Amino acid sequence: MFPIRDTQPSYSRPMVTILLIVVNILVFLFEFSLDDYSRNAFIDLYGLIPERFSLVNVFTSMFLHGGWLHVLGNMWFLWIFGDNIEDIMGHWKFLGFYLLCGVAAALAQVALNPVSRVPMVGASGAIAGVMGAYMVKFPRARIETVIFIFFFLTRVDVPAWAMLIYWFATQLFSGVGSIGVTQASQGGTAFFAHVGGFIAGIVLVRLLATRQPYSRRGDLYW
Repeated sequence: MFPIRDTQPSYSRPMVTILLIVVNILVFLFEFSLDDYSRNAFIDLYGLIPERFSLVNVFTSMFLHGGWLHVLGNMWFLWIFGDNIEDIMGHWKFLGFYLLCGVAAALAQVALNPVSRVPMVGASGAIAGVMGAYMVKFPRARIETVIFIFFFLTRVDVPAWAMLIYWFATQLFSGVGSIGVTQASQGGTAFFAHVGGFIAGIVLVRLLATRQPYSRRGDLYW
């Protein structure tokens, strides 16, 4: 399933969401402009390598990506779900929430494979936190979703809670299935970063969200 848009309106301009998207895209364009050797050195310097853990790199790694599909997919999910969470938190709280979810995501992945020498990069752990928060605050919102059925595509409206629980379940089961493989393989998807970020979002949104999210019809999506 791939989300196209959501039905939940936001009532403030998502300045932080837009800023995060712009910064991630600009950093990736800089990465893309480098030759292969320089790009690998850049990722090795600013990515998060569990074996030589650095808190600074936890933050810098959130703004690095491994390819066009990686960065564009992450930014699309952030655009769909981020504006509503920023709306109920306010700009500065949302920025802190986003970064904390990214930290929780990184720590979860490092805890599962602390001796890995493979750099971890990507905003998906932080964005998973945004998705977890969205599930808590807007469970009845509808997500227009593209579903692949064999060789055909169809568009359906899915309740946010159903789509996001399905997404979380795929990450959790994929993570469990990759535990034995991850230790021996080089690279791959940091599934437990997604799991850790999602859970952090569920917890933190209850502490940081201060505005009640109403739809235009007056329904309370609490």
